[in-house]
Amino acid sequence: MAILESLSNIAATLIEALRTRLELVALDVEEASQRFFCYLLLALVALFCLGLAVILAVFLIVVICWDNNRIAAISVLAGFFALAGIGIALGIRHHFLKNPRLLSHTLAELDSDAAALHSQAPK
Repeated sequence: MAILESLSNIAATLIEALRTRLELVALDVEEASQRFFCYLLLALVALFCLGLAVILAVFLIVVICWDNNRIAAISVLAGFFALAGIGIALGIRHHFLKNPRLLSHTLAELDSDAAALHSQAPK
């Protein structure tokens, strides 16, 4: 009977550890999805506002320079927006690379569990 009780305790412990790890996975996925949705919503609002501002500003500059330097004004504005777009894209790329990987905390916990089990195993 002691063997069955011991096996039952081991199984209960393993199930509880698995449950804890699954909860960590769920929390990591939920956190990542909320962060992504927030980024997406803010990006869409910002793009809408900036798009309107850019269109109006370009239109204003071209109208002001219509008689003298309209081609130069359009060329300078196109170059400026190309550089701005490249800079923003590189900034977004840097931000995403800086964030921790999805499920990194869960994987670290699983690694520590595996190390603990290996250290307790009979030699």
